[in-house]
Amino acid sequence: MMKHWQLTVDTEGIAWLSLDTAGASMNKLSAEVLAEFSECLNRFDQHAPAGLIIQSAKSSGFIAGADIEEFRQLDSAEKARELIARGWDLFNRLAAVPYPTLALIRGICLGGGLELSLACRYRIAVDDSGTRMGLPEVLLGIVPGWGGMLRLPQVIGPQAALNMMLTGKTLDARRARRAGLVDLAVAPRVMKDSARGLLRSGKPPRQLTGLARLMNHSIARPIIAAMARKQVAKKASPKHYPAPYAIIDIWQKANGNALANPTLLDAIVGSSTTQNLVRVFFLQERLKSLGKESAFKAQHVHVVGAGVMGGDIAAWCALRGYTVTLQDQSTEQIAPALARAAKLFGKRLRDPLKERAARDRLIPDPTGAGVRHADVVIEAIYENLEAKHALLKVLEPQLKPNAILATNTSSLRIEDLRTALRDPSRFIGIHFFNPVAMMPLVEVIEAPGAQAQAIADGMAFVRSIDKLPLPVKSAPGFLVNAVLAPYMLTAMRAVDTGHPPSTIDAAMRAFGMPMGPVELADTVGLDIAVAAGRTLSGGVAPPQCLMQIVEAGHLGKKTGRGFYEWTNGKIAGRPAASAIPAGLAESLITPLVERAEALVRDGVVMDADLADAGIIFGTGFAPFLGGPLNWKSNRSAA
Repeated sequence: MMKHWQLTVDTEGIAWLSLDTAGASMNKLSAEVLAEFSECLNRFDQHAPAGLIIQSAKSSGFIAGADIEEFRQLDSAEKARELIARGWDLFNRLAAVPYPTLALIRGICLGGGLELSLACRYRIAVDDSGTRMGLPEVLLGIVPGWGGMLRLPQVIGPQAALNMMLTGKTLDARRARRAGLVDLAVAPRVMKDSARGLLRSGKPPRQLTGLARLMNHSIARPIIAAMARKQVAKKASPKHYPAPYAIIDIWQKANGNALANPTLLDAIVGSSTTQNLVRVFFLQERLKSLGKESAFKAQHVHVVGAGVMGGDIAAWCALRGYTVTLQDQSTEQIAPALARAAKLFGKRLRDPLKERAARDRLIPDPTGAGVRHADVVIEAIYENLEAKHALLKVLEPQLKPNAILATNTSSLRIEDLRTALRDPSRFIGIHFFNPVAMMPLVEVIEAPGAQAQAIADGMAFVRSIDKLPLPVKSAPGFLVNAVLAPYMLTAMRAVDTGHPPSTIDAAMRAFGMPMGPVELADTVGLDIAVAAGRTLSGGVAPPQCLMQIVEAGHLGKKTGRGFYEWTNGKIAGRPAASAIPAGLAESLITPLVERAEALVRDGVVMDADLADAGIIFGTGFAPFLGGPLNWKSNRSAA
């Protein structure tokens, strides 16, 4: 009898070992789970099966990885080494057993789950929408220490393996098959027969050949490693993100054995980056959990407004499986949104049949016939109170009972919008960020008098489209725009005092931001920056440099000129940054931090952790710092 594993032996003598981690929605490789697996191998040492097939007993996926909660509880370098040795030794033992082994992978297979499967002789991936395979440890600031750095390069070649490990990218079943990560990608209905057949086939495990095999040779490794370091350096500083550089070093110099370099391993595990990235992981898990408080299930979404935001919201919902009707004044006005959607489907789905199905789900609806059938209706027209009032008055009488009526407004108060409604109790804000397909956060906004159930239903809907819901109270700018406005305006006032835009942006990129505040203002649109500043700055005069550029008709990226010159969506000839003055970055980020503190204090966002989560996933605030309020707290404690 085992707590986490279920073992059956069929009439052919094949052992089927199914993981069902007790008390968890997804399978995790905790110390207890691995200890039971070790006991299974002990049993098989005494009575070897004809073969071993490892699968999941959960519908949620194969194995999500190690138990990160255990990792967070490590309080010494010695315990960290013990944790890594636990998986490294056990999976090496699995790889050495004399009988054939196979991992039958359906659903999520990440981190330690993929490392376990790599230790098997064969791998089969089930070709359905939920199957994803990868080694995302780098996103937590750690390394794949249970054999991933050893075996993945041997299976798919070092260049492809390093790309997966250094980015945390995942592969679906078909792409995993093309890469050589799995032997077969099969339909669910034949997965068990396919597993049994491959296990009994006697085929040798897949081996690299030709150039890919030579790249794993010790002579070629320094060349491959140098290329990888060069690519990583374009996106991540070793000061801020040491883990990707450690992965390269451990593969090159220790054949993937993290235990061979305990000094490097201790530095990774004990770094503030690792602690903060693990913090960000749990912040993300908290946001995901917020959508579980409601049983609301939508099937049909209706979006009014086929501009960039409305059209892209509609496309994303169709991509995630919803029937979507998209309304605007004419079919011609909807057409550009459909064209953008087709590009999104092609990029994300990579399957002509799935792309066609997604296109079929996105229905142009100039007359608004879809409103009466929709479970969620999202208003996404231009930011004008009177126009939105007129639209809401038309929409309300057509709504189904218990349908959500939402606005995507970024600047108008929910309290002001809802005055047009007879019953505003199920009217909420569902605020997406641009670009919709890239930004993971969606603010779910509550005004006084809104049903608690409507907010819960809104968060459930946001999770159903694979976004992160952040509950906030109605207030100017909500959370994300409210903290960005003083940050960008402070940066432009620094331009007024003589700091070049390129130096300001360089200072904030060195701080860890993905983009500097002046470039961000250019990207958002300087006209929008002016409007947001007037709304959120409490009447303070806008920066002179901003008004001069806008009055000259230059609005940033969308017009080809703002603080920078833009060509084909990129800064043309970015000016070189001068020496960054000491303390510049801290002075620029301080207004953002102070505004976040005020929003927590005023109850706009529930607590500091949610504020940090919203600002990280809504603005790209440097994840290795764990959020702006966490950053300030750590500085104060230092």
